[in-house]
Amino acid sequence: MNTVTSNFRDLPISERIELVEDIWDSIAAETSGQIHLSSEERAELSRRLSAHQADPSSSLPWEQVRASLFKCQI
Repeated sequence: MNTVTSNFRDLPISERIELVEDIWDSIAAETSGQIHLSSEERAELSRRLSAHQADPSSSLPWEQVRASLFKCQI
């Protein structure tokens, strides 16, 4: 794991973001239905969904968010 840890730091930020996305997708695929939310987490998700439904224009499409993230190079 140390080799992986030191190697990822050499990647450009955009590639590290893609790596995180890939890791997240693999975790989601392996744990489908196994992750349980606390009552506080469920309440927060419900609050956010209600806020979005009340004003859908307040959100951004994923493509726009992703494009913005990949434009940001430090």
